[in-house]
Amino acid sequence: MPTTATPTSLNISDLILHASPVVQIVMLILFLASIYGWFLIAKLEMTFRKSNQQDSSFEKIFWSGADLKTLYKNAQTHPHRQGIESVFYEGFTEFLKLKKRQASREDTISGTERMLRVSLSREQNVLEQGASTLASIGSVSPYVGLFGTVWGIMNAFIGLAQVEQVTLATVAPGIAEALIATAIGLFAAIPAVLAYNRYSAKSEAVYQQRALFAEEMTALLQRESLDGTGTGSQASNQMAGSLREDA
Repeated sequence: MPTTATPTSLNISDLILHASPVVQIVMLILFLASIYGWFLIAKLEMTFRKSNQQDSSFEKIFWSGADLKTLYKNAQTHPHRQGIESVFYEGFTEFLKLKKRQASREDTISGTERMLRVSLSREQNVLEQGASTLASIGSVSPYVGLFGTVWGIMNAFIGLAQVEQVTLATVAPGIAEALIATAIGLFAAIPAVLAYNRYSAKSEAVYQQRALFAEEMTALLQRESLDGTGTGSQASNQMAGSLREDA
């Protein structure tokens, strides 16, 4: 008497429960990757919002004509400086150090520019934390899901080799449970890729804004060095503000 395979329910939960251990492990890994990806998306969203608010707030104060030394002292009281405030603090700290050493004007401006670039890169790395992981999730998840699918289909055909009478009802469950792995892989990858592209564009916009601030700050310090008015004069700050509007 020919043997037939008992049809498995096509309910998704049943298909997952009846999948082979390897496929179940793949599904679990992809599910956890998806959760972690959404966690990173939420974290990046909050980070960028906070960063934009802090940068806008500091720039508004900076270009209002506030004294640079007063801003510097205020920044010293903030142990967790971020964004433009941190760029300003580190750049101005270097400027004061070089002035104290009585370095030439060219060396002072050059050293300040180098420090501003270093600070920009450091702040950008902090801002983009998690983005590379999102890119990895987006690029690797489909392949992990495909591996689970190939393994599941292979097991399904091995099982069918022991069945004398093959019908659609015996083939469908094995194929369906294997394809779930690919579906979960795509479910994890698509949001991660979209989020990575979104935050990469945002990161570039933030960097350009901060780089512009660094250039304007350099122009301000250079003007003060030329005029010999001393750091932190309100008039020089206002002149730099008009220079910023022209840019």
